[in-house]
This record gives sequence, C-alpha cells and structure tokens, in this order.
Amino acid sequence: MASRVPESDFRKTVRIADKALLLAFAMILSYVESLIPFTFGVPGVKLGLANLAVLLTLYRFGTWSAFSVDMLRIMLTGFLFGSMYGLLYSLAGGIVSFCAMLLFRRIRSFGIYGVSMAGGVFHNIGQLIVAYFTVRSIGLFYYMPVLLCSGVLTGFLIGIIAKSVLPYINRFGGEL
Repeated sequence: MASRVPESDFRKTVRIADKALLLAFAMILSYVESLIPFTFGVPGVKLGLANLAVLLTLYRFGTWSAFSVDMLRIMLTGFLFGSMYGLLYSLAGGIVSFCAMLLFRRIRSFGIYGVSMAGGVFHNIGQLIVAYFTVRSIGLFYYMPVLLCSGVLTGFLIGIIAKSVLPYINRFGGEL
C-alpha cells in the first residue's frame, strides 16, 4: 500500500520547484543578455532582463524568496560566466537595487512599474559606487545621467512585461 504525501508537504515542494524555475529563468536571461551586443558607448548600460524573474518572484512569493533568487542568480552566473570584478559589480548593484525595490514596493502609489524602475536606477547607482571605489575617479559620475535614464527606461519595459505576465502566473493558484 502506497503512503500518501500530506498536501502541505506537496505544496511546499511545488513552491520550492517554482522558485527553482524562476532562478533558472533568471540565469537564462542573464546569459542571453550577455550575448546581446547592447551598448550606447557607456559602460554598465544593460537591459536588466534577469530583473524580470526577480520582480515576478517578489510579487508572487515575497521578499525572502525574491532576495534568494536575486543573490543566487548573481553568484551562479558570476561564477559560471563572469569574472571576479563582474561579480563584485553585480552584487553591489543587486543588493542596492533590491533594497530600493523593497522600499518602493512599500509605497503603494508606485506599483510594479515604479518598483521595476527603481530597481533599474539603483542597480546602476550601486555599480557606479563600486566603480568609484575601484578606480578612484570622480569622472565616473559623468556617466550618471545616461545610467539613470537607461535604468528608468529599461526598468519601465521590464515592469510592463512583469505586469502582463504576473496574472498568468497567479492564475495557476500558487504553482507556476
């Protein structure tokens, strides 16, 4: 006679699997983004595609799950596809960005677009701070207007995608 797994254990397992899928999705988006020759002549301008997975995790599973997906994605992709400096820049940008997204999420008037744009802007600010301490040049801050504009624009686009995908994820009643 086969024993039956209690529903709560099953749902817990499904939630873990869902989060693992979001982590894999974030890693794939990071890798794809590294293949896209997207540059405006300013170092650090990126699309931020992996932030889509972080936003979806944040709005579907909450703070700690999203933080775990974000940090694990940064560490794994940094070790697999990057360098030590790239990992350092990504960690700084990811932590500052995540803190900003949490803060803006608590302010209800921003919504997912504002949270995503804050993530994009503050990711660039975090990386700029690390760049300053690495090369010790105030001239780096001349890049700030371009980085802020790109963070707003790409954050808005990622927010649009997240808002359109989130209802489909939520429709499954908790499972992706």
